[in-house]
Amino acid sequence: MLLLRSILFDFLMYATLLIMGIVLSPMAMWSRDGAYWVMKLYCRVIFWYLKVLCNLRVEFRGTPPTGEAIVCSKHMSFLDVLMVHISLPRAKFIMKSQLRWAPVLGLYALRIGAAPVNRSKRGGAVKQMVENVESGQEKQSGQLTIFPQGTRVLPGKTMRYKIGAGVLYERFGQDCYPVATNTGVFWARRSPYRKPGVAILEFLEPIPAGLPIKEFLVKLEDVIETNSNRLMAEAGFEFPDSGSE
Repeated sequence: MLLLRSILFDFLMYATLLIMGIVLSPMAMWSRDGAYWVMKLYCRVIFWYLKVLCNLRVEFRGTPPTGEAIVCSKHMSFLDVLMVHISLPRAKFIMKSQLRWAPVLGLYALRIGAAPVNRSKRGGAVKQMVENVESGQEKQSGQLTIFPQGTRVLPGKTMRYKIGAGVLYERFGQDCYPVATNTGVFWARRSPYRKPGVAILEFLEPIPAGLPIKEFLVKLEDVIETNSNRLMAEAGFEFPDSGSE
């Protein structure tokens, strides 16, 4: 039954994205505020689907920034993207360049000022990311949001934080708001299941601007991972025994 409910949810999620995105696209084309309104409406609809079909509720903790800031979030599933987006007044994401060509999604992402990055370029990706952000910085203010691990990570797994978050933090001289989550416990990467429970997104105390990049990245990783592990433990996730073979 859980699998069937999860499949139905996925169908409705993509169908709603297509239908709502096309029908309401004139609002997005008319103004950036219109694009934000459509995207936040979509988030609310998806949260309702999750609650009704999968008995999965969302909960928000902490205080998100309302002005210019860098937001660095743990990334475990598409759900945390939706939760981060609806929490911030004007989020603009660092996203994979391939998403520019995704039907509907690409249009809205670029409309709100998302900065595409080609991760296959490796060293050149960071330079490209900064250039893309700076090209729209004056016209499209908001909360610059990045997932510092660069991809979705399964619960209990570790992945090194990439330097891109540190470069943005230093370059723009803004406070950074770390974000912890447990979404992967209920909606894991490449899993067909959307499990019941409470998915939590928590905005943590900001890291003030001005730290050296290395010090910033160490602090960022520690605070996000520690608090994400706490949230996952609250959800009943059992971490692998690091001492076992």
